[in-house]
Amino acid sequence: MKPIGPLMWEHRLIERMVGLLAKELGRAIGQDGRVDPGFLAKAVDFFRIYTDRTHHGKEEDILFKQLAEKEISAEHRKIMNELITEHRQARELVGALKSAGLAYRCGDRGELANIIKAMRGLTTLYPKHIHKEDKRFFFPIMEYFTTAEQDAMLEEFRKFDRGTVQEKYRKVVEGLEGK
Repeated sequence: MKPIGPLMWEHRLIERMVGLLAKELGRAIGQDGRVDPGFLAKAVDFFRIYTDRTHHGKEEDILFKQLAEKEISAEHRKIMNELITEHRQARELVGALKSAGLAYRCGDRGELANIIKAMRGLTTLYPKHIHKEDKRFFFPIMEYFTTAEQDAMLEEFRKFDRGTVQEKYRKVVEGLEGK
């Protein structure tokens, strides 16, 4: 297995959460004109811990770091830098969602507009970001690594995941999908 396999599997779970976020966004801008603060808290937790620390952590701290040591094409370097920028944008959007969600939970209904803005940002950013990684970046960059380097990276991913919570967040998404 190539090290991009686990990253792509994680993308599938992130896509499911983005779908749930899109449904909640529909309620917020639709007839309800409100959001579920409990859902927001779970979504923020998912994006902060699973998506950013776990998934982006493996990408940035392992894959991109090792790739940066290689002589790669200008196009691949450009895409890698775009992906890092998009990770930063996602962090900012999740931070805004967290802040607005906490204020909303405390009764500040004026924060709904900020919640909607952050949810729109995330539901727009992630599908494009994931498509870029899956279709334009991951497979071509594997050519820069030997089989032994890929195997070692996959082992690093496994070690990295021992300290994370893969199963917890799969169950969070499944529970939200069941509502």
